[in-house]
Amino acid sequence: MAWIRWTAAAAVALGLVWAATPEEKFHTRLAPVAMDATMRATVAGVGTASATLSGNKLTVTGTFEGLVSPATVAHLHLSRVAGVRGPAVLDLTVNHATSGTISGSFDLSADQVEALRKGRFYVQIHSEKAPDGNLWGWLMR
Repeated sequence: MAWIRWTAAAAVALGLVWAATPEEKFHTRLAPVAMDATMRATVAGVGTASATLSGNKLTVTGTFEGLVSPATVAHLHLSRVAGVRGPAVLDLTVNHATSGTISGSFDLSADQVEALRKGRFYVQIHSEKAPDGNLWGWLMR
């Protein structure tokens, strides 16, 4: 038992024990994308998503329901400024149905981690009748 205590103390003294990186949590409500009158018949639904950042590893999970047509793809988009649309940068896995789940796990660059912390990432789900976007939501702490 003394050997175990000494080993742990020696590991700390030698800097061999690293403190666990605290996880950062993000979440969003998924709501219909901004639309005009012509899109009212094709864009509908609701959902939620959450993301956990541990070091540079981002894990995203979520659910959605009420789409008018089956989901086709889902992405994480990165904006230059929070609240402004940006390009899709990471692909999420999505059920090809009118309700289901989204998920994904990614190793982010240092710039992407900083962008996430600044609220510049959003989730977007596309559907057959809304190929330019059906539901979206900004990942916030």
